[in-house]
Amino acid sequence: MKINGSEKMKRMTSSIFQEVVERKHAALANGKDVIDLSIGSPDFPPPQFVIDTLVEHSKNPGNYFYTLRGIEAFNEAVAHFYYERYDAEIDSKREVLQLMGSQDGLAHLATAIVNPGDYVLVPDPGYPIYEASVTIAGGKIHPMPLLAENKFLPKLEDIPSEVLQRTKMMILSYPGNPVTALADRAFFEEVIVFAKIHNIIVVHDFAYSELIYDSNPQISFMSVPGAKEVGVEFNSLSKTFNMAGCRIGYMVGNTEVIDLLSSFKSHIDYGVFYPIQMAAVAALTSDYSFLEDQVRQYELRRNALVTGLRNSGWAVANSPATMFVWAKIPAGWKSRDFAFQLIDEEGIVVVPGDAFGKQGEGYVRIALVQPPERLEEAAQRVNQFLLEFSV
Repeated sequence: MKINGSEKMKRMTSSIFQEVVERKHAALANGKDVIDLSIGSPDFPPPQFVIDTLVEHSKNPGNYFYTLRGIEAFNEAVAHFYYERYDAEIDSKREVLQLMGSQDGLAHLATAIVNPGDYVLVPDPGYPIYEASVTIAGGKIHPMPLLAENKFLPKLEDIPSEVLQRTKMMILSYPGNPVTALADRAFFEEVIVFAKIHNIIVVHDFAYSELIYDSNPQISFMSVPGAKEVGVEFNSLSKTFNMAGCRIGYMVGNTEVIDLLSSFKSHIDYGVFYPIQMAAVAALTSDYSFLEDQVRQYELRRNALVTGLRNSGWAVANSPATMFVWAKIPAGWKSRDFAFQLIDEEGIVVVPGDAFGKQGEGYVRIALVQPPERLEEAAQRVNQFLLEFSV
């Protein structure tokens, strides 16, 4: 019996991430000491009080029911967090939707909103689920190039009018993945005006909201007047509180969009485990000293890696945010060749930029998921690699 996948699966399949894994395993089999800087999974633990809360509620046998949706305490905690951290007012009863991680919502939102043939404006390079979600929904993708000369902001005026006439949704992410750039308030104000003119729903992925460095401002899209009229914002406890495996996040903003996704999700899941919700409440209503310390730790990692790479002659830009460095590779290399040979020769695992879109060619993404001393060692190995294999 031969089973063929759908045409949608053929369109959304990418072999690059699998190739990276295979190269990593080959390097390990060859006895190399591998430093894996590819996967954006936090290596820090959650705060101890979050773990304690999870354990406490897990011991209660009465807490193993279907929650179906976010409990009232969770929604109120999200509203509290947004007011305290981003000076954004969120109605906990109408403007919060709990998700099984932000990717859950990002994966399903297009299906709830987009009809076959509708365009969705997607950043290029961008997080793969953006394009995949549109493909699943049967929509059409119009990439918005994120270029260094434009500070990695899309030029909205370059989008063709014939595309805008059929555009249903626009996806943005600042700070983003893989591009770690920040957007200022003026850009978000421009987006809001643009969305109103063209009747486009704005979807802002804010998953790295608490990993912003050098005292740069944390600007939530929801804190900008008019944002709720045109869009929503996704956020998560995965990177903020290192609760990635708990799979809990949320969407805030426009009530019509929230109602559509809520209705869709009512057909496919039964809510997040109650003890995890209570652990999230504890995190979101804490004194946030944990967040301040965590940012300092990531800054130390970023500084160790970037300084080490610059010492090797690789002029890497200083990442202003997220748990990644988006590095323009030395001239003469293709992203995939550079990344794969770096794994083969030095055991340093990074992701080639073309995994994230056409405009990612010429870059690699490096994750800050190792202690500073290991990042310094990785930089030293890269230095050796560049000396031996300069193009």
